[in-house]
Amino acid sequence: MKAMILAAGKGERMRPLTLHTPKPLLPVAGVPLIEYHLRALVAAGFKEVVINHAWLGAQIEAHLGNGAGWGLNISYSPEGEPLETGGGIFKALPLLGNEPFVLVNGDVWTDYDFSRLPQKPAGLAHLVLVDNPGHHGKGDFCLQQGLVSDGQDGADTLTYSGIAVIDPALFKDCTAGAFKLAPLLRQAMAAGQVSGEHFSGHWVDVGTQERLAEVEQLIKGRR
Repeated sequence: MKAMILAAGKGERMRPLTLHTPKPLLPVAGVPLIEYHLRALVAAGFKEVVINHAWLGAQIEAHLGNGAGWGLNISYSPEGEPLETGGGIFKALPLLGNEPFVLVNGDVWTDYDFSRLPQKPAGLAHLVLVDNPGHHGKGDFCLQQGLVSDGQDGADTLTYSGIAVIDPALFKDCTAGAFKLAPLLRQAMAAGQVSGEHFSGHWVDVGTQERLAEVEQLIKGRR
């Protein structure tokens, strides 16, 4: 099973830190953020990783190389122009193949065990959901009896963690260009094709300098 790490964002909310360093390479407790994902994927038995990039992407390739330092084979999907989440995944599909793959947002930090993920989703996708953080109180989706549905008024919602298993068939009607992943997921949810799980461990969306500092403290506490 292959994994894809999304690393093409500009990290504008993290400026000035990201003016000259891509967000996935920002150090957290002395280790670039993206390396925590690589270590966790290796620990779960993954061998093949695809990384997309755009902003300062050459730095990511120069730092990680072919992945041999982690026992991985890393392939890259460079984007000349921002393709958003869906478009970036679609462009990388030739590297990912025809089988379901794990998808990980490069700008989250978590102690989630990737070996828990299903090899194949029951439908078109399997999402890992977390409790709503303070900065995203409304959440994203509902989880009932193992199925994920769009957030409804009055229903208990959870937040999408940025970790998923995706069947390439989710993109069967797509064409090249910039587009978001969320509408595809919602369409699949409406057809009962998205399963999910609730993860209650450590998870932080590293979108601001304050949350970067929060992760730093979490890691130091664990050590």
